[in-house]
Amino acid sequence: MNLYQEQSLKIYNSLSGKKEIFEPINEGHIGMYVCGPTVYSNVHLGNCRTFMSFDMIFRYFKHLGYKVRYVRNITDAGHLVDDAEDGEDKIAKKARLEKLEPMEVVQRYTVDFHTILEQFNFLPPSIEPTATGHIIEQIEIIKDILEKGFAYETNGSVYFDVNKFNETHEYGKLSGRKLEDMIANTRELAAQDDKHSPQDFALWKKAEPQHIMRWPSPWGDGFPGWHLECTAMSTKYLGETFDIHGGGMDLKFPHHECEIAQAEACNGQSPVNYWLHANMLTMNGKKMAKSTGNNILPGEIFTGENDILSKAFAPAVVRFFMMQAHYTSILDLSNEALIASEKGYNKLMEAIATIENLPEGNTTNFNITDWQKNCYDAMNDDFNTPILIAQLFDAVKHINLIKEARETITADDKKLLEKSIYAFVFDVLGLENTQDANANSDKLSGVVSLLIELRNEARANKDFATSDKIRDQLTALGIQLKDGKDGTSFSVS
Repeated sequence: MNLYQEQSLKIYNSLSGKKEIFEPINEGHIGMYVCGPTVYSNVHLGNCRTFMSFDMIFRYFKHLGYKVRYVRNITDAGHLVDDAEDGEDKIAKKARLEKLEPMEVVQRYTVDFHTILEQFNFLPPSIEPTATGHIIEQIEIIKDILEKGFAYETNGSVYFDVNKFNETHEYGKLSGRKLEDMIANTRELAAQDDKHSPQDFALWKKAEPQHIMRWPSPWGDGFPGWHLECTAMSTKYLGETFDIHGGGMDLKFPHHECEIAQAEACNGQSPVNYWLHANMLTMNGKKMAKSTGNNILPGEIFTGENDILSKAFAPAVVRFFMMQAHYTSILDLSNEALIASEKGYNKLMEAIATIENLPEGNTTNFNITDWQKNCYDAMNDDFNTPILIAQLFDAVKHINLIKEARETITADDKKLLEKSIYAFVFDVLGLENTQDANANSDKLSGVVSLLIELRNEARANKDFATSDKIRDQLTALGIQLKDGKDGTSFSVS
């Protein structure tokens, strides 16, 4: 029996506005789509928090024994600078400003995205499709929506007709907005505007002569609207209706609202059973923004090269900090919060390292089975990682008491505790033990320093054969020695 058959998981569904028992469409299988980054700049720390939340959710599903197809896209075309219907494509604008090909911009920031996520110990998604790799699918969806009367073509652009759609469907049901209120709060269209209504959104935009990113279509050269790519890629890889769609809270409207409308216009049914939204990350109580200087990149946290924090913090510490808040809650980043998280993280890792050497007794002073159930209850309550972490520290308290011979634990309970705490800390929360890495680094430095000392003695005794042998064998192991006026240093490749 798989774990998921023993657990009852509740998920907060943004569509219904309440927690619901999770029931996948196909027993034992989950289809999950998460809106990925627009790769025109270094990945934002707030975006990392969103992706980390869904990495944790992905990990928990896998831990429960589900087979998960996790699709997270790369937006490499079609996302306009004001997130609406006007302006320039974000990637094309960056390419113009930096005098690069658009795909050079895409490659540079896709590599940055993957590098940062790898440092945070993310699991890769099952599929990572790109918008430009699915232009044909997007064109076919537009044809279908036009044929069904929910879109219109004007001057080489195609727009989704929100008013027409709302006659038979409910536009705004995810964000709780009423079309009548939206209409009342929008300005009149300019005379030159191609749209019939301000609420209409682009499915295909005509490319002006200066526009770099362009593809041929039945309506002329152009590029797809931002919302369309996710509908095309999610339905292609997960089906017309799938289990979970995730993203940041800021995408609920208009992006996810438009996705629902496009899919229902094509297929006549709701595309997603459970909509999940992660909340924002602030810094020092204020919104993070480059324009105000209240902003920091993940890499600047890892290296300490910034004017905001007092020191560098390891990716595992930052991940632990983020896991201490529920994914639907606003989380505030500060120097004090990271220092506190580092202390908590170190305490947790020290306790885990202690378990193996705990003395075994004839009785156990705390109920490991009940504790394990409490951990699952936390995760089954809409992935409540703060409560899970509180349970982990309850275990830490008992581990330390057993270490001090103030409590006892049986051999079987010790094995169960070790297995469970490893599963929740490393498999589910996705933390890494950097203390082990640091210890290994210190050991390596000690061994290489000893060999350098032996090599220096050999050189002083004119035993160049031994000196060269030490240098060459270290080089073969990827350790380069560099002799300088201040002595010999080494680097590891």
